Amino acid sequence: MTAPFASLLLGWRASGVPNVADSDSEQSKVLARAMLRHLAVPTAQAPGEGEAGKLLEMAVRNDLETQLLQAKPDRQWIVQRGVKARQFAQYRHLNALDDLVKSNPELRITIGTDYLVKPDVTVGIPCDSPLTDGFPVLHAAISCKWTIRSDRVQNTRHEFNGLIRHRRGRQPHLVVVTAEPLPSRIVAIARGTGEIDAVYHIAYDALDRAVRDVGNIGQQGDWEECTKQRRVLPYEQLVMTLAKW
Repeated sequence: MTAPFASLLLGWRASGVPNVADSDSEQSKVLARAMLRHLAVPTAQAPGEGEAGKLLEMAVRNDLETQLLQAKPDRQWIVQRGVKARQFAQYRHLNALDDLVKSNPELRITIGTDYLVKPDVTVGIPCDSPLTDGFPVLHAAISCKWTIRSDRVQNTRHEFNGLIRHRRGRQPHLVVVTAEPLPSRIVAIARGTGEIDAVYHIAYDALDRAVRDVGNIGQQGDWEECTKQRRVLPYEQLVMTLAKW
């Protein structure tokens, strides 16, 4: 299964290396080439203009907005980019905390700013309950990672930990969407103790075939671990998970 926008975002650099590959990693290039070939991405197709991470965020937002409405039209969906968590019912109490910190800068040193979480993409649901004060409920928080670097991706764990700790009410679905071709890097974020519910890959089937065809033993082992434990799932399952939950 493949996200409907995957082939539009993927492409080849002038050097002949896929735009999702790490040029310094031979296995990354090998797997990415195989993945693009399985997706039938033309070798003449250049990457889309703009920062890949931002393009992925926009594609996920637009796709979820359309598909969620089709999957469950009786529910009003609010799919956005760059919205702070404190604009949702479970975290609205953080507005008072933020006002307090702004009025007393010394508190910033004591309290920190962990509460200032702004997921890449949010899925909200309006709620008429007086307990929510008119704020929508945060149904899902999505971190979009075009590629995964172990030193940077841990920020996602940190942010999601904040959403878990600071919530008052139901926990949102906390997920990562990625196009990373290296299972050894995917496993760095897929493994965990509950900060992240799942990692959804936009080219799951193509990467699965690529790993089996040209992946080394280490990459095959990491991919089997991630997929057999259902820590890594096809992107298409995200829509149905949100619609049924």
